[in-house]
Amino acid sequence: MNIIKTEIPEVLIIEPKVFGDARGFFFESYNQNAMAEAGITVAFVQDNHSRSAKNRAARIALPDPAAAGQAGARGGRRGVRRCAGRAQEFAHLRPMVGFNLSAENKRMAWIPPGFAHGFLVVSDYAEFLYKTTEFWAPQHERCIRWDDPDLGIAWPLQGEPLLAAKDSAGLQLKDAEVFP
Repeated sequence: MNIIKTEIPEVLIIEPKVFGDARGFFFESYNQNAMAEAGITVAFVQDNHSRSAKNRAARIALPDPAAAGQAGARGGRRGVRRCAGRAQEFAHLRPMVGFNLSAENKRMAWIPPGFAHGFLVVSDYAEFLYKTTEFWAPQHERCIRWDDPDLGIAWPLQGEPLLAAKDSAGLQLKDAEVFP
């Protein structure tokens, strides 16, 4: 695996070695030893798989400072990957870093504890696989509105975003308690 550092050193892009020919392809989507070499030495407790339509904008899920180890209510630190489609991903708050995850590039992102995460589906649909180190804890769910001007995100939207009610009801960054 190739580990790519982003502008925020804690947020990593993990690029697998892909072996392919006319028959198809093979790659390791997770290897505990390779992750440990990159400094990621956590125990994952849950794998999740979701599918979203084009222009689905996700709020910026915030870690709850009162819930040690939680990275938003979806649970713990995350290894995230797109297995179908393409999405523009965003991590952290100050500064925000953006990157593309897609079925084509087969990359995974490491979103460490204390970092926010959100995304926008830019293909017709996208399927999202993510590993978590904590179980989902809805009582700790918090988020920043996806369109908060203080985030300074240039969302590559085509039309109006598709939002869940809780995404529309997110906090403004100035009103949220965030990790330093």
